[in-house]
Amino acid sequence: MIDISFSSLNIISIIPIAIILFGAISILILDLLIQAFYKGMYISLSIIFMTISLISLLYIDNNISGFFGFINIDGLSLLSQIIIIVASILFMFLIISKDKFAELECAEFYILFLSMIAGYQFMVSSNNLILIFLGLEASSLSLYTLIALNKKQKALEAAIKYFTLGALGSGFFAFGIMFIYASIGSLDIKELSFILYNQEYMINNKYFISLGFIFLVGAIGFKLSLFPFHTWVPDIYEGSNAPLAFYMSIVTKIAGFVVAIRVFDAFLGFNYDFIEMILFLIVVLTITIPNIIALLQNDVQRMLAYSSISQAGFGLACILINTNDSLSALFLYWILFLFTNLGAFGLLWLTHNKNHKWDNRFNSPYIKFSGLIKTMPLLAVGFGICMLSLGGIPPFGMFWGKLFIISASINANHYILALILLINSAIAIYYYIKLIIFMFLKEPINNDTNLYTRNLTYPMVFIIVISLLVSVFAIFLVDIILTHIQKYLFI
Repeated sequence: MIDISFSSLNIISIIPIAIILFGAISILILDLLIQAFYKGMYISLSIIFMTISLISLLYIDNNISGFFGFINIDGLSLLSQIIIIVASILFMFLIISKDKFAELECAEFYILFLSMIAGYQFMVSSNNLILIFLGLEASSLSLYTLIALNKKQKALEAAIKYFTLGALGSGFFAFGIMFIYASIGSLDIKELSFILYNQEYMINNKYFISLGFIFLVGAIGFKLSLFPFHTWVPDIYEGSNAPLAFYMSIVTKIAGFVVAIRVFDAFLGFNYDFIEMILFLIVVLTITIPNIIALLQNDVQRMLAYSSISQAGFGLACILINTNDSLSALFLYWILFLFTNLGAFGLLWLTHNKNHKWDNRFNSPYIKFSGLIKTMPLLAVGFGICMLSLGGIPPFGMFWGKLFIISASINANHYILALILLINSAIAIYYYIKLIIFMFLKEPINNDTNLYTRNLTYPMVFIIVISLLVSVFAIFLVDIILTHIQKYLFI
């Protein structure tokens, strides 16, 4: 007889997720009871619930499961949830803007935002492909709507594109699940890993398993914007506001990486050359192609979109290497990327001016920042730090992340991969330096500083300053971050 008592469910395993969902429901009820809209109240409530969820994550036990094994709270889950919640809290401070924006002036935004976080938490807290799929759909549907709430033509176009390609990615995931279940009779990743070690079984079922792997790669490729599933990213980032673009570049991808780690680890464990070859090819193309396209961009936000695609390639390289060093390097890299991208997109948001058109199409063309060192020197220096960090210039933050990834690839005898990572890091410097050239070496086209500070608020500046300090003094933080990463992953 199956034990379905309350204690067998182990409710504590979903406490961090339940807190976020309770927050979403609370805001929904408040919106029904209160006629007027109070943006500050909804932002404060969202931050409070996310902070409580974060505290619960810090005190919850490692390696517990609940709900008949569907929820698994291990070190990987806890670490990724902490990153998701921290990024979400930083996002909330970033949207405290002086100008009013349609998408931020409705309670639905905060309800959907918290629901999206819960979806990501479900994604990273299970080894069951069905629950991962449900988390993927819950987070994706919320994100499509958040983009569309802007109501502008670009935002609606971006939301429709994202929804269409996201539906295709969901179809890929469903087909992948189908082939996996048809071949092993289970949807649990741990059982999949155990069965794949049976060489005789692999020989008899390799075609179904290979098809399942290919479809899952496609689905995860859409989520992580891997080549050739990356084409949606520039338009979506351009149609979204800068804070939401930052959020997509970090949180959607860390959730996707955790799923990729769980799924690909099962396949990489038995040294199937076909699978390693596919992943290697995707890594090389994902890093290289967007790097080249980014050189041709005329808009800073689109350039950062292609940059984030290439950065995802670095993350996938860590999964391909598949060692403890590479896994630690992945999380170190993404934490440093979180703060660097927070600074870059935060400064774009700070300088956003919805009443001034710098270009017929783009919101942040390079020409907008011409001569910024003469009109707004602090802004120019801030942008410069972010670009140098993204380019991997020492001693700034991202340099240490790239150093550890390349070191992990060399230690694992992936010498060609290490060389490709080095070459692409050098290529990327050119399009990051391009913005610095405009800011420091060109004459300003407008001396009105109010055009750059129309959206400025103190909470926004505070968060941006923190991100810049982390990028500048990362050398003193790397050991601390690595120690905590290894505590969650390997202890």
